[in-house]
Amino acid sequence: QLQLVESGGGLVQAGGSLRLSCLASGRSFSTTAMAWFRQAPGKERDFAAGISANGRSTYYRDSVKGRFTISRDNAKNTVYLQMNTLKPEDTAVYYCAASKRGAEGGLSVPDFNSWGQGTQVTVSS
Repeated sequence: QLQLVESGGGLVQAGGSLRLSCLASGRSFSTTAMAWFRQAPGKERDFAAGISANGRSTYYRDSVKGRFTISRDNAKNTVYLQMNTLKPEDTAVYYCAASKRGAEGGLSVPDFNSWGQGTQVTVSS
């Protein structure tokens, strides 16, 4: 399994931007689909964005389409989440996740078996 460490969270005003990074350790990163999930207080952990192993395919939950961009650099074992035009409802702990099915990704928590510790994103109104 990959070991994942997120960074880049923080406090930002509505309309602002943040870039999250997730550094993976392990030899299988370049053949593993990745995703970002988020969990708001008192709510379930939800899918936010996903990316295929080679980076050519990306997918997003409807509420972040056009504002968030997921990308990866397999040479650096890193996946990113660029978040623009942030809204207070984006406030959550954001988690990086690695698919348990290798290059095949997914949209739900059971599809992933490696998780980072999470990074807090707070958007003030």
